[in-house]
Amino acid sequence: MTDYAALQIGAAKRGLTLLGGFTDDNRTTLLLGPDPQGFWPILQTAPEARHPDPVDRWSTRIIGDWAADLGAQARFPFGTPLHPFIAWARRTGRCHISPVGLLVHDAQGLMVSFRGALTFDHDIALPAAPPSPCTGCAAPCLTACPVGAMTGDGYDLRACHDWLDDPRSTCMARGCAVRRACPASPPRPDAQSAHHMAYFHRPTLQTEER
Repeated sequence: MTDYAALQIGAAKRGLTLLGGFTDDNRTTLLLGPDPQGFWPILQTAPEARHPDPVDRWSTRIIGDWAADLGAQARFPFGTPLHPFIAWARRTGRCHISPVGLLVHDAQGLMVSFRGALTFDHDIALPAAPPSPCTGCAAPCLTACPVGAMTGDGYDLRACHDWLDDPRSTCMARGCAVRRACPASPPRPDAQSAHHMAYFHRPTLQTEER
């Protein structure tokens, strides 16, 4: 048996962090996300860094190998089969719907993202979930977008992508201004944010979204 604290240490060694978990029928699923400071440097030295889709490739190898060592099942938010990571995140009690409609995590803020999950065939005691970081917050996320693309009344994808093409925008280089405005969002390397923004802003995705 492995406890939550030991697994958190193991996750950190791999550039990951535990984002919470839930238990069904004595089977615990733990969600994994990138460690804000450790993930990107580790990825840059990994063999996957030289290939397309380095983040998903790296996640598959690292989490898959760790799951095998632990006797757990690895699950991912990409590929097939599709797993309900958003619903799972809500079940942990550590992810909530923010004023702008995005998931917000007590320790990761609006920068929360998932690299995979581990499902164990036994129960793991989970720490109590902290309260939502939005409780008592002044909600700077609601006014952070320079073009008002995300205000809680919906998400104007066209305005968002158009702003990313504007030379005045800092979002492509530093990450979404709304996500950065969240007081619970930890800092992360600008290069990591730039990588994810380039993936989000690629032409094929813009066509699909519009």
